[in-house]
Amino acid sequence: MIRGGKSYVSAPPAFSNDAKRLLVCTGNTVSVFSTSTGLQVSALEGHTALVTSVIVEPALGHDKKILCYCWTASLDGTIRKWDFSTPELLQTVDIQLPVYSMVIPSYLLSQPEENNAKALDTFAYVSVEDKKAADNRSKAPCGRIRKCNLTKSQMSKLTLKETKRPELLITSPSGTFLGIKNKRRLHIWKVPTVDSNSVASKNITLHHTKTLTCLAFHPIERIVAAGDESGRILIWRGFGVHKFLVSSGIMNRRSVDDEEEKPGVRDNDDAESCSTWHWHPSGVMFLSFSSDGAYLYSGGKEGVLVVWQLDTGKKKFLPRIGSPLLYFIDSPDPSLSSISCADNQIHILKMPSMEILRSISGIKPPLSSKDICGGLTGRPAFDCNSGLVAVQTDNYTIQFYSLFADRGLYEVQVCERNHQPGDEVTVVVTLVELCLDGSIMGTVEVKLPEEDIGGLICLKFWELDSDDKRFSVSTLIYEPHRDAQVSAIAFHPTRHMAVSSSYGGDFKIWVSTDEIKRKGQMSPNSGWMCHAVGSYKDKPMTAAAFSADGSVLAVAAETVITLWDPDRNVLVAVVGQSQMPIVSLTFGGNSDCLLYASHGSKPQLAVLSMSKLAECWSYWLQVEAVSYANDLSVFAILALLPESNERTFGGDGIILLFNATDPIPVTSLSVTKAKGGRIAFIKGDPSSLELEALDGNPLQTLLAYINGDHEYVVFDPYGKEIRGLSITRRDDPSLEETGQYGYASLYGKLPEFNLKKNSISLISSAPSEKPWGAIFPYSTHTLPQLDKLCCEFLESLTEKRTATAE
Repeated sequence: MIRGGKSYVSAPPAFSNDAKRLLVCTGNTVSVFSTSTGLQVSALEGHTALVTSVIVEPALGHDKKILCYCWTASLDGTIRKWDFSTPELLQTVDIQLPVYSMVIPSYLLSQPEENNAKALDTFAYVSVEDKKAADNRSKAPCGRIRKCNLTKSQMSKLTLKETKRPELLITSPSGTFLGIKNKRRLHIWKVPTVDSNSVASKNITLHHTKTLTCLAFHPIERIVAAGDESGRILIWRGFGVHKFLVSSGIMNRRSVDDEEEKPGVRDNDDAESCSTWHWHPSGVMFLSFSSDGAYLYSGGKEGVLVVWQLDTGKKKFLPRIGSPLLYFIDSPDPSLSSISCADNQIHILKMPSMEILRSISGIKPPLSSKDICGGLTGRPAFDCNSGLVAVQTDNYTIQFYSLFADRGLYEVQVCERNHQPGDEVTVVVTLVELCLDGSIMGTVEVKLPEEDIGGLICLKFWELDSDDKRFSVSTLIYEPHRDAQVSAIAFHPTRHMAVSSSYGGDFKIWVSTDEIKRKGQMSPNSGWMCHAVGSYKDKPMTAAAFSADGSVLAVAAETVITLWDPDRNVLVAVVGQSQMPIVSLTFGGNSDCLLYASHGSKPQLAVLSMSKLAECWSYWLQVEAVSYANDLSVFAILALLPESNERTFGGDGIILLFNATDPIPVTSLSVTKAKGGRIAFIKGDPSSLELEALDGNPLQTLLAYINGDHEYVVFDPYGKEIRGLSITRRDDPSLEETGQYGYASLYGKLPEFNLKKNSISLISSAPSEKPWGAIFPYSTHTLPQLDKLCCEFLESLTEKRTATAE
């Protein structure tokens, strides 16, 4: 079983002390990526819920030895310490409250340099959710900020602050201050000394007139910066003059209450001055000071990284990143930084030139415009032979993502338009379909009208280049069905032929010029041409599909199904009768069945016999997706469950596996986030992947499920465990890290030695106590015998280095 598609940007990442590794929160795990290649090298597995924080212990007081320890916090209520170079779980602290954010002030992580000195306790500040305490009072806030002794696994009973919901904690680089944003206020605490077990008692509050969105502390001076929802950046200098310094006997100057000495400061706040910068047109998403404190980095929804010179306010930009910016992280190496984007990408930047060296690409999130154009947008398409999925993105591209390697391979720009994040949506890619062998792609893009003027629909056919394995446009067709929306695209299983149906009441059959030349006919043009046009009583044509051998074309005319001879464009028969409009048609592999699904107040799933032209059986189900195994007589459906049944089935959807002629499901699996999901039977690509079952037999056809959030799982639909599934790339030079190692890193490379690093295993699927994870929220497997567990354990050490909590 293979799981993937998790978000890489749900929380800020962290660099290792040598800046060669980037630790990324990925669902319930922490993925460790190489900064030189951008590929995953290992993972920290053990948390049972979303990981919200990862903190790398700095190499302080260890003779500059590079440490490989990190702390992680999760919504499962645990904080864990890892050696991520092994990787190995070292310690688990159970605080029994979901942790939404955690910081460990840097000097609280430092250890005494003397060998005889006693090691000090490590403390963390956590932002948790305590619903039980909130339930005791009506409308009580559930967010709590508390201190935790990680060494003794003890949580302080005192609470620094109660908030309506858990807030993101920020600590200063020196570890002296701790802060949060809370609506229109900043709350800042002075962290107690390293040997103190007390919580931070001294605190100040800074006020603003707009809702604050982020904050950052200066690494050297008492300066704090905050961004607000309007795009403004506020910089308070000398904060805590009265509270933190006067009360400590340090302050000796004129009264700080003099308004003339506090320009820009509101409500007599404890700061010397406050200045405002404004460039961002919308809310500021992050702020970060450079390591020397001379510059301030900011980013927002417009997708531009802005660098401010702190003394002068001058700025420079890294524009056209193409997605809203979420986090900016400096590394211990001043020449490297990372920036996380809302499109599930992390870019490694070369500083100070801000050049993007490489990117870590996760699967793109669902379209923000998926509810436009009748909800046709945002549905992925599968290349079933190579295990790829094609998903639409917000910047008018199609991302091809490997389900086996769990990484983006490349993107295809559908329409050449300048994409500005946050702008009003003017163009939507509504449909993406791939032919059976994945060599041809069809797309439909819609330019939305402005005040009912200027709308345009464009159908494009793309062909895969055999050399660079990239798609290029073959044919562009404007208004293929006059001004009507295209409802479906279907490809012939063996020929270069396709059909497009429309809500305007017609369908068109398209053929490639290669197909025309194959028949001995002459064609003056290259690309695709219209072969035939058909309609049925001017009814909207809502779905289309070719039979397995391509001899029959089925087109749904609203509530009935019309059968056509695609070569002669002759109506053969009219079958089926649905009460609601039919939204999908699927022929059954090597069976003679045709399946259709309708949506509306009375949704239906029905199977028709093509030999009898009659209905075999049906269900009243809201079907979201259907897939047939091309070489089998089975099909799978993804159905939505009523809200009343979600608790019973453990999810909002269900996958049912049927034999074509049998109404009794072979298998049923409950799933979550089924709305907008897709399923497909897929096979691995033997040219690039090694897929072997435990017994050495060829791997059977697998079923892939991708949910509405683009998380996915690939599994055996019959419930058999794929224990020995191993996926590794063969001789891929891109997986090798650059640079020298061992002896060569110190004295140079010896000519008689050939130093090579083995290819990195990208993924291996090992047995899990909860194999369905968050997507299948229940366990159906029993623990294998001890001898089998031993084999699997040894295999995991050689194929994928992961750490699992016991």
